[in-house]
Parts: sequence; C-alpha cells; structure tokens
Amino acid sequence: MPELVVLAEQLLSPVPGGTGRYTAELLRALAATAPEGWTVGSAVARHADVTAARVPGVRGPRRLPLPPKALVAAWQAGVPLWPGGAAVHAPTPLAPPRAPRGRSLSVTVHDTVPWTHPETLTPRGVRWHRAMIGRAARGADALVVPTEAVRGELAGFAAGPAPVHVVGHGVTTLPVAEPPAGLPPRYVLAVGTLEPRKGIDVLVAAMALLAEPEVPLLLAGQPGWGGLDPLALAREHGLGEHRVRVLGRLSDAELAAVLRGASVLAAPSLAEGFGLPVLEAMAAGVPVVHSDAPALAEVAGGAGRMVPRGDARALATALHEVLSSGPLAAGLAAAGRERAAAFSWRRAALAVWRLHVPGA
Repeated sequence: MPELVVLAEQLLSPVPGGTGRYTAELLRALAATAPEGWTVGSAVARHADVTAARVPGVRGPRRLPLPPKALVAAWQAGVPLWPGGAAVHAPTPLAPPRAPRGRSLSVTVHDTVPWTHPETLTPRGVRWHRAMIGRAARGADALVVPTEAVRGELAGFAAGPAPVHVVGHGVTTLPVAEPPAGLPPRYVLAVGTLEPRKGIDVLVAAMALLAEPEVPLLLAGQPGWGGLDPLALAREHGLGEHRVRVLGRLSDAELAAVLRGASVLAAPSLAEGFGLPVLEAMAAGVPVVHSDAPALAEVAGGAGRMVPRGDARALATALHEVLSSGPLAAGLAAAGRERAAAFSWRRAALAVWRLHVPGA
C-alpha cells in the first residue's frame, strides 16, 4: 500500500511557531482525506522522545538514522537520504534533495523572508533557507506556497523547474474553554513568536500613543531569535507594568479563550508568508488590524483594517478606531468570519494530495 510520508521535524522544535501548527494541522487533514489505497506516515530525525510528533491517524513518526543537526547538514549537502514512502511532503524547506525514480517530493516554502528581510534572521538561518529553498526549486517535483504574494516574490529569488502551487492554510478549530483568571475586560492581542519581523516594537510604540490608556497589550507566543524584550520596550516608552503582558506559549484551549476575549487582534508584521493568527482571529469573530505586508493583505482580503508597516502612529489610530466604535468592530468581525470561511485544512490537504496522486 503506497504511503505519503510527511516530515514532522518541526513538531519537535523548541519553538514550533506557525510552521509547527501548519505541520500538525496538515498532517491531520492529509490522514482524513487519503485517497483509497494510500496511507499517511511521518518521519523525524533521531530523537530520544518523539511524543510531540505523534498525530492521531498518522503512522509513526519513523526515526531517521541521523540526529537533527546531522540530518540538516546531510540534506543541505545533497545526501540522498530518502525518508521512505512512495511520496514525501516536506512542510518546511528541510527536505531531501530529490526523489528517487518513481517517487515524488513536494516542499512547502512559507515565505521569502531570507531574501526580503534577511536582517530579521540569523546569518546562518539566511544562508540555510536560501540554499534549501533554491535546492527545492531545482530538485522537487512541486513547491507549495501559501499565497500568491509568496509565489510572485519567490520567482525572483529561487526560480527553478519545480512548478509552484498556491495552497492556502486552513482555520484550526480551537476548543471552547473558560478564559484564564485575570484577563482584563478589554485588550489588544498579538499572537506569534516574539522576534523582530513580527513588528512587536512598532506595536508597543503604538500602545504608548493609544487614546485608551486603560487597554493593555497581551502577547501570546514564545521568544524567538533576536532577543526581543517587550517589557523592556514598554519601559522605554513609559508604559506601566499593567500595559504589556507576555503570556508565553499557550495551549490550544488557552489560546482559544484568550483569542475570543480580545477586543482586537494586531498583526503589525514586517513580512509574512500567510499569517495564521489573522485568519484564526477572523474565524473567532475578532476584529483585525494588520500591516500592509502583501501576504497579510491577501489573506485578510479587505476584511481587516490595514496600516503601513512600521508606522506606530497609524497603528495606534486604527486600534483606537476599532476600540472606540462598536459598529466598526462589529462590521470587521462579520467581514472576518465570512473571509475565514473560504479557508480549510481539508482543502489544503486535498491540494497536496493532487500533487502526488493525480485525480485525488
């Protein structure tokens, strides 16, 4: 019985981030939509504990013979270590260089940040992503990108014979849960890894300009690269301790409760490939204010309030308008729900299946 093997290494990362959610949700959807006669498995590097990479309905994960750093180096060097299966999908650029004869390989490229905003990554990260994405463009059977914005940008940086398919993400069904104790009655929420390209510095500056001094900013997400310290930024802008709260990494149930209680979601990123928090907020009926990063504008589809990247005053003004106008907030919430309904993980999974099983 043929098997589609999905590389699930991102689920074992210390900071899985949005690509971790993408990997988990796509795996579940691929298993639920497998064509007749096919199965879905997963593979990871050699780890002592692979519990976090186990997904119901998915076989494995199969442990490859190399530990994580060695696997990264081997595939970057072009070692043809195949993780098994008749087909492989890599949800990140960590992928084998090519598929053996009679098998197929697809690779997801989430964004073009290594070229457009290299200063927001480590120099090593920039080199690795450029090399692996370029290799995938030359050696994979298909590339998957989440937006037309990424497809257009990628053509100028890593062109190759691999056809590029736009496959949007889906909306995660978050569990219903009681909100954590101590949540304020109104707050601005930002969701994502705390790193430079997320625009957190601009958001904190905007909070200092906000006309509603009683409304705090809540940040849901783990610290990432760059040493970003939101609390230090808050002090620099004269914000009291109650105005910025770092919640850290939340479970799905905790995130659902915090998201549904938000007055507005802020997504001030400098660059994104998709922007899952925007879509999840819209699905939850939360008004969204987002930057004019092309992918965020594409995903929001006019259902959010858009502001120029890096403009703290414009961001503060947009947040104030949503916080102070019930009709505006309600209109954005309704438009967001309608926009989010156009995306699903099932649709994404079926698109990936068609890359490997014609007619699936």
